[in-house]
Amino acid sequence: MDLLAQARIKGVQSEFVDALGKLRVTDPVALKSILDALPEKRVYRFVSGPVVVRALGHPRTELTAIGAPPLKWTLAANGKSIAQGLIAQGSIAQGETREPVIAWPAGLPLGYHRLTLTDAEGVTEEVPMIVAPERAFGGDFDRGWLLAVQLYSVRSDRNWGIGDFTDLADLVRLAKQLGADGVGLNPLHVLFDDHPADCSPYSPNSRLFLNPLYIDVEAIPEFSGDFVPDAAATAARLREGDRVPYADMAALKWLALRAAFNSFVTSASEARRKEFDAFRAARAPLLSRFACFEVLRHRFTAPWWEWPVEWQQPDEAKCAGLRNGPDKREVEFVEFVQWTADAQLHAAKELASQLGMRVGLYLDVAVGVQSNGFDAWNEQMAISRHLAVGAPPDVLNTIGQDWGLAGFNAGGLEAQSFVPFADMLAASMRHAGAIRLDHVLGLKRLYLVPRGFKPDNGAYVQMPFEALLGAVARESAAHKCIVIGEDLGTVPEGFREMMQDFGIWSYLVMMFERDDAGHFRNVDHYRPNALVTLNTHDLSTYAGWRSFSDLKMKRSLGLDPGENDQARWDALGRLDEILRQNGIKANDLYSVLAFLSRTPSRLLAVSMEDLLGVIDQPNIPGTIDEHPNWRQRLPVALDKIAAKIDLSALKAATRERSLTGGS
Repeated sequence: MDLLAQARIKGVQSEFVDALGKLRVTDPVALKSILDALPEKRVYRFVSGPVVVRALGHPRTELTAIGAPPLKWTLAANGKSIAQGLIAQGSIAQGETREPVIAWPAGLPLGYHRLTLTDAEGVTEEVPMIVAPERAFGGDFDRGWLLAVQLYSVRSDRNWGIGDFTDLADLVRLAKQLGADGVGLNPLHVLFDDHPADCSPYSPNSRLFLNPLYIDVEAIPEFSGDFVPDAAATAARLREGDRVPYADMAALKWLALRAAFNSFVTSASEARRKEFDAFRAARAPLLSRFACFEVLRHRFTAPWWEWPVEWQQPDEAKCAGLRNGPDKREVEFVEFVQWTADAQLHAAKELASQLGMRVGLYLDVAVGVQSNGFDAWNEQMAISRHLAVGAPPDVLNTIGQDWGLAGFNAGGLEAQSFVPFADMLAASMRHAGAIRLDHVLGLKRLYLVPRGFKPDNGAYVQMPFEALLGAVARESAAHKCIVIGEDLGTVPEGFREMMQDFGIWSYLVMMFERDDAGHFRNVDHYRPNALVTLNTHDLSTYAGWRSFSDLKMKRSLGLDPGENDQARWDALGRLDEILRQNGIKANDLYSVLAFLSRTPSRLLAVSMEDLLGVIDQPNIPGTIDEHPNWRQRLPVALDKIAAKIDLSALKAATRERSLTGGS
């Protein structure tokens, strides 16, 4: 079979017109690399692809062929994904049809199933099927707002040099005081503990587990300051300065976590041990396998594909041997750390609920994972380590982008009834009232770049869009969690409409909401089921934007800022124009927030950096070491923030959507 035929079967679009209007044709060698990295994709006879049934009413599925009638069908439920595949849970419904349609019975259980179709001649095929609610969870409030914070950046007089989950609880209290409905955070995914300088929250080891560096070690019942000599003095030193000292902070925190675990092993109460065992059982088998991976990663100090052959694939029997052998305590230590992180994050969630916040925690979900991390090792069929998610050339990136992250692929997800994707969503929704899916366009198609090639030699690969939307809706409803899709950039026709039909909200950034002439769009342009914000972590803060500091910074780094000074002056004038049209005479931050508060969009995110007048942005795309990305601390300690914010101006600006109104 030639390359183009293979590409059609696997949904690879090797020719496309980029944002510059140029026809892009993927190099044949690069195309072959992409095809080789993708697993086989089933071509179905009776249906066009994975079946999605939305449970409302009496759903029907159109068949593409029926074969020799009657066509019999059997629906079997599936359990959690494990290394050997899926555990079938037995038949839950069956029937037959002589027409090119299946009318499903009412009451099908929501979830991820396998549909077996058999015609009268014995031709059989098995198809993944998702039974989803009609729409994702939509929340039970009109309009509200969130305080958006980079958790690592928080200063306090008690943390160990990085914002932690105790600081998060205090942020929840502060947000309540300000009238907000919750706190929005950077991704909390686990990174690589032996590379603390690799601190981007968007480049995770795994999206299934939490970053232990956010643990407040002193809040662990078994920990004592006596365990770590000079811990208090070292922590005080680590709190100094404008940047998070990741290496020194991580060294101290891991030493303390180890001491806390050793104390737990020897002196924990029976109740604590039972809680730990219950957590391990509830998160099995993924937690135990993650713990084994971490032990192996530290043992072999190399990417998993360079490990001894017997460990290059997850093997449940071998992992059981690891858990019960000489490394038992090391495995338990990883599980203990995750239990601790989970409990502390859960406490912050519960606090938000007790305070009556209508969202609570709003968490971010990265678009992919590092290829040498746990998720890529654990899901080698569903995640292609040889392919990196990116973007084709556009005006700002004329050679395209390679984000260095591995993403899910269609064939592998279909083979496992989309359970790996559902597991990832569930892990993020455990403690969240809302999540944001970074680069939600990837649910329809991903731009993939083969390793060793430049980003302008990638190709679009189609994803099972409807099935992934169904999975999102199912998990959202199960966890009562709003889902916001980061739908910025060039959006395929009909994408937003289908996303909204499934109840997934849009992500609207005021800085991007302008017409072709550069005029800011008015409040009635903004969709109700959306989160609206002035900017993002990848864009200038408001103070930096008004002062042109972002342009100066990018030029000093040799980057194209995307606009000149005159264009910025024009933008400032157009901002004044749209504010005046709405009867807002000033143009300070609170004036902009007043404008955004009037939009019908149901959530507004307000960044802490903007409230504190920070000039430098958290991250400058296209840089690694040139700019202190993901390292900068807030200029004010947490307990002093309320005094630094103009509370009356903030409450006046957000009065229409605030829990506490203007009081």
